Parts: sequence; C-alpha cells; structure tokens
Amino acid sequence: MPASTDVNVCHAVVQVIADDHIVLAFADTSYEMHLVPTQLIDTPVGKRISGTIRAQARRIDIVHTGGQYVEPVYGRPRRIQGRIIATDLTTSSVTVAAPMPIICKTDGRQRAGDFQIGDFVTLGAESGATFTPAAG
Repeated sequence: MPASTDVNVCHAVVQVIADDHIVLAFADTSYEMHLVPTQLIDTPVGKRISGTIRAQARRIDIVHTGGQYVEPVYGRPRRIQGRIIATDLTTSSVTVAAPMPIICKTDGRQRAGDFQIGDFVTLGAESGATFTPAAG
C-alpha cells in the first residue's frame, strides 16, 4: 500500500467487521477503536486499511499540558487530545493528531477559524465517530 501524504489519512489493521461498526487497531499502540463505517468495508480482517476518521466535537479547548491520546483505549472515541495538524474552514473542522489523525467537526458555538495549526487541544466526542476507507 503506497504511503499517503494526506495528513487526514490514518493507517490501521481491521480487527472486526460487524453489522454496525468496525474495530481498527493502530500500529505501535494498544488502541482498538470502534467506528461506524460510512461505506462497505471489503478489506479482510487482519489486513491493513487506510482512511479517515471523523468525529463530532462537543467543545474544543486549548490546553498547555498533557499528551496525545484517545479515551478509551478500546471502544468508541469519547475524549480526544492532541495537536491540530490541519483546519478546514469550509466544513468547520480541525484535524487532531491524537496519536492517529481524527477530523473533528466543531459544534455551532465554535469554528475551525478559532484555532491555529499547532494548537494543543482537548475535546469530548459525540458517539458515532465514522471511518471512511481511502479510495484505491
């Protein structure tokens, strides 16, 4: 699989494909993230997959301490913390490296323009985070 230069793309291994979710494992971590697929996943269990993770943020706060993480380590993402590596003013979303990239849509109280690339942020994520496989 060719390496992607898109900062929004994550790379994982498919652990489970269920009717309503998939479980992805990320290299060099203990993370096993439960996500809602936005389309049919035809990658076999145990094989590598690339794509984008999207979550709806409840509120994004700038912080000055702590590390990059997603809570819980196993399950659907509820808490995300990391550095902003991209912003999209059109969709009002920020990409947080935490440690895998997650595109987080801001809620109506905030806009992507409120944040800068390099800001270290923490946020609560609503249920229903999605995974969209990369084309190709």
